[in-house]
Amino acid sequence: MLKKFFITALGSFVGTWLALIISSVMSILISFAMLGALAKSNISSTSKINDNSVLLLDLGMSVSDRSSQDDIFGDIYGESKTVGLIDLLRRIDAASEKNEIKGMVISCKGISAGMSSLYEIREAIARFRESGKFVYAYGYQAISQADYYLASQADSIFINPEAVVDIHGLASQNLMFKRLLDKVGVEMQVLRVGTYKSAVEPYMLSEISEANRRQQEHYMGSIWSTIAKQMAISRHISEARINELADSMTVAKGSDYMLSVGLVDGICYRQEMEDKLKQLVDEDYEFVEPGSISLPNEISGDNEVAVVYCEGEIDGSEDAGIISDEVCETIYDLAENDDVCAMVLRVNSPGGSAFGSEQIWKAVADFKAKDKKVVVSMGDLAASGGYYISCGADYIFAEPTTLTGSIGIFGVIPCVKQLSEETLGINTDVVKTNANGEFGSLLIPLSDYQREAMQQYINRGYDLFTRRCADGRGVSQDSIKAIAEGRVWDGRTAKYIGLIDDFGSLSDAIEMAASLQELGEDYYVAEYPEVKNRWQRMMERYMNEQAEAKMRSELGVLYEYHKVLKQVLGRQHVLCLMEPLKIE
Repeated sequence: MLKKFFITALGSFVGTWLALIISSVMSILISFAMLGALAKSNISSTSKINDNSVLLLDLGMSVSDRSSQDDIFGDIYGESKTVGLIDLLRRIDAASEKNEIKGMVISCKGISAGMSSLYEIREAIARFRESGKFVYAYGYQAISQADYYLASQADSIFINPEAVVDIHGLASQNLMFKRLLDKVGVEMQVLRVGTYKSAVEPYMLSEISEANRRQQEHYMGSIWSTIAKQMAISRHISEARINELADSMTVAKGSDYMLSVGLVDGICYRQEMEDKLKQLVDEDYEFVEPGSISLPNEISGDNEVAVVYCEGEIDGSEDAGIISDEVCETIYDLAENDDVCAMVLRVNSPGGSAFGSEQIWKAVADFKAKDKKVVVSMGDLAASGGYYISCGADYIFAEPTTLTGSIGIFGVIPCVKQLSEETLGINTDVVKTNANGEFGSLLIPLSDYQREAMQQYINRGYDLFTRRCADGRGVSQDSIKAIAEGRVWDGRTAKYIGLIDDFGSLSDAIEMAASLQELGEDYYVAEYPEVKNRWQRMMERYMNEQAEAKMRSELGVLYEYHKVLKQVLGRQHVLCLMEPLKIE
């Protein structure tokens, strides 16, 4: 016994010290990475931009709405960096004003961004070019469709002799979980309002409905038409020709073909590309990245226009997203702040909790009640709950490629009776005091009476949603219901049917807020909420990765089932949410 005690104690001692050593090594590595990132950040932000500089727009990045601090984990793991859209746009515009910067090179390395984010970046490239500076694009290995959409704005596009250009159009990917749920014995009891409210279809069907197919064909067709037309105009070819090329599998063609059909302007190796720049700019040219461009503080004053970012799912089960309580607290604090005169709500959300959406709507309404104007700037998505929190604004901006609308509501109540009884061998017996005492149990399906009562609850939620939209847009509730039914609209159609007021960027929204509040040029801009510091993000990511790795190790092949069940069972039951489709 004593021997066993000493062995156990020694094992614990060694294990503890090993854990401490590993933890210390990790801390040292992270610290060095942080110092490196800080050093790099300090150099780029304080270094002087020399004459004959060229702005390098490296598309090897992921784009979110808002900038964060330097990504340490990108340095540690070699991952692609995440860039804030708004910050990127501002720095491209600032670079166009600097005499030291003679032009721009777009390095096509596979950008990951939403449709409206790409649209706004392309517009920023156009403004840079309109300032009289050259824009070149280069594809070293491949130019993806998203990259080409941006590169087509350049004066000239060059590719490596072995590079390819991929143009193939758009397609949506709809993940359907019905068969998986059937296999594991989970029934999703669905209640919804809206023929087009397709977020529940993955739990009900093995393929999308005809109504859902029609709406996706409509908004993807409109978005692709916008993209194809812009590329066609920039490349001086017809839109029909762009579609012919998209149907021809350009990714399988050689560089000579790309040149012959007018997709590119030249074929050259990277060194030859550098020689072109030397002839165009100067023998001693140097690249500068957008992060090294200082931002001018052109607008100042005593009045604040607050920009509140709402990005992600509303009160979802994911770690990142919109926490309605926190957003409401921010808005109420701004409403009570006498320095804050107006607010811009930057919305990039597929929606989420119906309850959380209503709370944010109320906070926006109370802000307006203080005689302060609210303008919404929509990003890639402002659908369902994302539109709910937007509809009460004084003015709404979106882009033609924004997805919005999806005015509908649904409830999902899972039942694991089959999983419990047939797979796990656990039977359920109920003793209750009242007819509906077991309501809410995951182990007992809804009765007909309970289902009818819950459907009425969902109907009331839909009535409230459409009434909020009608009041916000100054139209009748019936007219909103005619374009609601959960249908998703592209930005161009949304403007036509009155869901938004105009096309425009966040900068346009800020200017409109100042104009509606009659501030003139006497204002400054502040952004909310505060961005988490790098240590917070580092620890959160590390802990999440460790927990995920442990779960994957313990569950093995069952891990994917666990992920789906966690997503299904962890959500609130009543949602204003757009379907989680992916557009390629």
